Amino acid sequence: MLPTGSVPELSGRANSIDYFSHDSWGNHNWSEDSELGHNQSAHGGTFAWSELNPIWAFTYGFGDINCHQKHSRSWIINENQMPVCVRDIGIFAGAALGAALFGRFGVNRWTIRDTLLSILPDNALTGIYQNNRRMHAFLGIGILCAVPMGIDGFTQLLTNYESTNPIRLITGLGFGIGLGLFFASSLSARPQDFENGAGQVMLPGGARFLPPTTEEE
Repeated sequence: MLPTGSVPELSGRANSIDYFSHDSWGNHNWSEDSELGHNQSAHGGTFAWSELNPIWAFTYGFGDINCHQKHSRSWIINENQMPVCVRDIGIFAGAALGAALFGRFGVNRWTIRDTLLSILPDNALTGIYQNNRRMHAFLGIGILCAVPMGIDGFTQLLTNYESTNPIRLITGLGFGIGLGLFFASSLSARPQDFENGAGQVMLPGGARFLPPTTEEE
């Protein structure tokens, strides 16, 4: 357990190392009006994740590299700011949930697209397969997962709109679920498992793959 009050309010840059040591970029006393960083001395003093125990050092180092760590967009637990912002927590939690959903319901159906769609009940996919709208369904799932976060994030970036942590969490969760499903499907779509070729794949509605010369994989 990380001791109470070990991590002050942070404000760094995404894809940068800002809090490795007490001399790092994030520990400088930047203007409170700066788009990046803040006056660290006014937000609990300097912080160096390299001085934490190995587990917490890795955790906060990972967060430092990947996340801006703005304290206003992060949760505080036990008087310690979390290593990543609320949206990133949603993304990581969603990715784990998406992978778990695929592990429970997904099956190998030759292509990444069809393997991902296998998380849905076959009776819900019958019309999609009979009308060959698999790509529409595949893209629809991607849009449903990604667009809400894109709208929320880019609106915040390009206008005076400021999102809220609950919205950041929800939109990040949706995006993460999409990522988890896609990566799990990518790892699970294995044509080599079908010794007799694509015709062996059982698809909803009695559909079958056509020969490669006429079927766009």
